[in-house]
Amino acid sequence: MTAHAEALAVPFSRTLHAEWIKFRSLRSTWYTLACLGFAGLGITALGMGAIGVEYANLTAAERADWDPTNQSLTTYLVAQLIIGVLGILVVTSEYATGLIQTSLAATPRRHRLLAAKAVLLTGVAVVAGQALMFTSFFLGQAMLAAQGVPNASLGDPGVLSAVLGGGVYLTAIALLAVGLGTILRATAGAIVALVAIVFLVPGFAGLFPSWLAGILDFWPSQGAAAVLTTVPNPDYPAPWLNLGGMCLGVAAVLTVAFVLFRRRDV
Repeated sequence: MTAHAEALAVPFSRTLHAEWIKFRSLRSTWYTLACLGFAGLGITALGMGAIGVEYANLTAAERADWDPTNQSLTTYLVAQLIIGVLGILVVTSEYATGLIQTSLAATPRRHRLLAAKAVLLTGVAVVAGQALMFTSFFLGQAMLAAQGVPNASLGDPGVLSAVLGGGVYLTAIALLAVGLGTILRATAGAIVALVAIVFLVPGFAGLFPSWLAGILDFWPSQGAAAVLTTVPNPDYPAPWLNLGGMCLGVAAVLTVAFVLFRRRDV
């Protein structure tokens, strides 16, 4: 059997294992994951530091809409950017070092290589994202209780769904980043695109024509992020449907990424 034929015969599990070895050998991987944890929990702690004073100044109507779960999960705003950078680096770090040529020589079936990267990152993002959401929730609720502010427990209606939804949301962002990194093949360009998607587009949402407004129902940091709340939002009455629409959009970006990855020379 020729070397090329042997490469084609390599099982997916070996390709996935090779990607895991590359993933864990990069210092940037662990720096980014550490940043996700420290920055995520730090934002939760800072945001909850003076929440007692904020709650005391709320009107009766505002207290009726008080959502302690969402208060402790707002760390997702920064966490999505950090985990997105991790997803981008999984792809673009190989382009930056030239290792992508070696990877393609070892795995001629390009779709298998990119699929292994996506599967690996999905596993890492699920673990890291859910860990951050649960830890942020418990830390936030403890700080609310310490200040005498109404707080929530996992057994309250909608709470577990919101916390789990936060992890799913972050995983979807990580996969979106994999797609962007594959399409653009440059870390800086992919990060700029990610920032534009999760921050700039929602920030300028009010300037969109009415016929585009419906897209925001499924957009990151907009309708899709409604899944992290427990108080019903009349603008997004079905938050899991909104998140599902975002996941379909991520799947579309990944599809484009797979097509381009197979057709390009490198």
